[in-house]
Amino acid sequence: MVKAITYTLAAIALCVALFLFADWFVNKQFSDFSDALQTLYEKVEDGSATREDGYAVKTLWNDRKAKLQVFLPHNDISYVDYWLSEACGLIYTKNYELALGKIEVLKEIAKNMPEAYGIRLENIF
Repeated sequence: MVKAITYTLAAIALCVALFLFADWFVNKQFSDFSDALQTLYEKVEDGSATREDGYAVKTLWNDRKAKLQVFLPHNDISYVDYWLSEACGLIYTKNYELALGKIEVLKEIAKNMPEAYGIRLENIF
């Protein structure tokens, strides 16, 4: 009986540790991505953004998404891919006005997605 309780408590502790790590990890990945998006937004707003700036953010995202696919649904990750590809295409064609709108959407996604999958009371119930 004592063994069973001990094993159960150990399993619960491991699950809680895993959930806390996943929450921290996802927040960290999106924090770095948000910083890159903010820099890109400022460059696009100034009209100084180049194709390389957009692809630098895309490269950063590709590195992050490889790790995030363990914790997030693939559909949500492909949603970010879609918006980022559109923004990069608009930057390439120097359509900065429309690119700002796409990057603004990406900033909101980067802000809201970690909250949607984090350890919060509203996500549990």
